[in-house]
Amino acid sequence: MNEKPGASAQAIQHHYDAGDDFYKLWLDETRTYSCALWENQDESLESAQFRKLDYHIAQARAHDAERVLDVGCGWGSLAQRLVRAHGVQHVTGLTLSASQKAYIERQAWPGVEVRLENWFDHSPTGPYDAIVSIGAFEHFARPSQSEAEKVQGYRDFFRRCHGWLKPGGWLSLQTMSYENSRREDFSDFFNKEIFPESDLPRLSEIAQASDRLFEIVTLRNDREHYARTLQVWRQRMKAHRAAAVAQVGEAVVARYDRYLQLAMIGFHVGTMGLLRIAFRRLDRPWG
Repeated sequence: MNEKPGASAQAIQHHYDAGDDFYKLWLDETRTYSCALWENQDESLESAQFRKLDYHIAQARAHDAERVLDVGCGWGSLAQRLVRAHGVQHVTGLTLSASQKAYIERQAWPGVEVRLENWFDHSPTGPYDAIVSIGAFEHFARPSQSEAEKVQGYRDFFRRCHGWLKPGGWLSLQTMSYENSRREDFSDFFNKEIFPESDLPRLSEIAQASDRLFEIVTLRNDREHYARTLQVWRQRMKAHRAAAVAQVGEAVVARYDRYLQLAMIGFHVGTMGLLRIAFRRLDRPWG
């Protein structure tokens, strides 16, 4: 492909650089901005987010690893969890958000390196034991692309992951997906106001793109978990609405509230899915 697949840095920053203090008001203490993994009705959002992080770390076989890559590292919750709770020596996090990079660097977590870098441009200094990508794959294709172009871009990602991993390495991926819906069924609000230049994958596209590079070992669709996560985020934003408005203004708060509400409905009725997939590297790929 002549151009980088997926959303540009400017499009990513449109959403994720709304302000650290704004997101802090309604995310949990780890600032994890992706679907949690719930076990019961009484647990806290933070507990469910730690469970999600630990789940992906286990799926990627990253415990006690020497080197792990975090594609789409956000505010660093996974990287911090890897080095503090799972004995990982070094984590490289990739983000396109200057605000997120600056936040992680201020924390000065030992063993955590963050790069303002597209995965397309990543050139590691050595192979990784494991790769985790949570909530980034949604930005790896654009609405203007055909299905074939999308799959080509996704396959480029899987080819790179295959080359970056040691033999027998694992990749754990979490992404929203189209389920009982098509791109045309969604309002332009999502693409114009929330996630510019981004398009969701279908499970079939992921399977096609990873074919003969990785084998899919485990697969979950936890869409109801995302409906609940969004509900809790929206409740927390409402509880801190005055402070949120003071941070970013009424228009931004109203936009995010509408986004959380519409997405919550989409996951509840099944127009969107939440996929958690563990891939094992094929050491002798066919192509």
